[in-house]
Amino acid sequence: MIGLTWLTLIVITFLAVLFFFLIWPMRYLLTGGKLLYARLTVLAFDIIAIAWFMFRAIRYHQVSGNAVLLELIVAFILAQLIGSVFVMLAVLVRCLWRRMMAVPVDESRRRLLSKAAVYPAAAAGLSLYGSFVERDSLVERSYDIPVHRLAEDGYRIAQLSDIHLGAFFSVQDLETLLQHTAAAKPNLLAITGDLFDDNAQNHQAARLLERYVDAFPDGIWYCLGNHEHFRGVTAILEDLSHTRVQVLVNECRQIPGRSIFLTGVDYPMDRPHFADLSKEYMEEALEKLPAGAPTVLLAHHPDFIDLAAERAIALTLSGHTHGGQFGILGLPLFPVFKYTRGMVQKGESYGYVHCGNGSWFPCRIGCPPEIAYFNLRAV
Repeated sequence: MIGLTWLTLIVITFLAVLFFFLIWPMRYLLTGGKLLYARLTVLAFDIIAIAWFMFRAIRYHQVSGNAVLLELIVAFILAQLIGSVFVMLAVLVRCLWRRMMAVPVDESRRRLLSKAAVYPAAAAGLSLYGSFVERDSLVERSYDIPVHRLAEDGYRIAQLSDIHLGAFFSVQDLETLLQHTAAAKPNLLAITGDLFDDNAQNHQAARLLERYVDAFPDGIWYCLGNHEHFRGVTAILEDLSHTRVQVLVNECRQIPGRSIFLTGVDYPMDRPHFADLSKEYMEEALEKLPAGAPTVLLAHHPDFIDLAAERAIALTLSGHTHGGQFGILGLPLFPVFKYTRGMVQKGESYGYVHCGNGSWFPCRIGCPPEIAYFNLRAV
């Protein structure tokens, strides 16, 4: 009860700060009655829209075919956020310029920003681009990974991650993605969790994966993410048990006829004991791994990259972060994880944090969805 009370307080505080940030900068764009009317209208809309998004689309996935409407609502709120940032930056620049030039401040009236309509227009354009253009702009990236004792030079693995079936990614979208991936003819497809995120589509998605196993010579391999646990991991594993998808839950298996071992770990759902569980899962997964065997680890959370490096695992494939979903110059704008996006090298071990293919928040700016390919090179 105490934890729930604190969580409620944190959520309420966050929303209060968010709403203040959304409506306060409007004072630099409007005045008088227009300002009050705009603030009240936007505030009412945001409260209703955010509540709908959080409780229907995210928690219960009840969109009833209204995904486009929901995407427009999200784009509108995001445009407000971007617009507020633009306005505050403009106010800061103006303030610094006045101090530098010693321009006297007229305290008798509030100064509106010059060409005020430019700010919401630019914000709306950027938000619509991220919501309806870049979010569907799939990119392909390829990396060469040196692997000791590898018998199959040039072995190619494709990685998908964080597809998040639901309001913004359908089974039909998944089939298109699988077709695109198979067309590049990798030897194997690795999916690093958070695909099964909608109970209305999960069963159908499992059957679709089964149909595509033969599109990859060494099949499809899978590790669990946190959203599989959110949506009922027992039922999801039951669906996958009726397919030829290789699901790795704290275990390792040798690819038939190959020198390579694939290892997969579960997602530690007990957050206070995340580090201890991670080590426990790794120990269990590697228990039967032959010493020095060429190994690829599938782990949804990128924190496993460090644990894998300690055990000299050649390559770790992870996801979870969505690459931050917002980036600039190829770097995450909000690097809230130790490893948020891209390739990590620790000694002779490599780790990759996938940007994700879907998302529960339908917008990407500077961080498009991707297919990552890894060419394993014998050294």
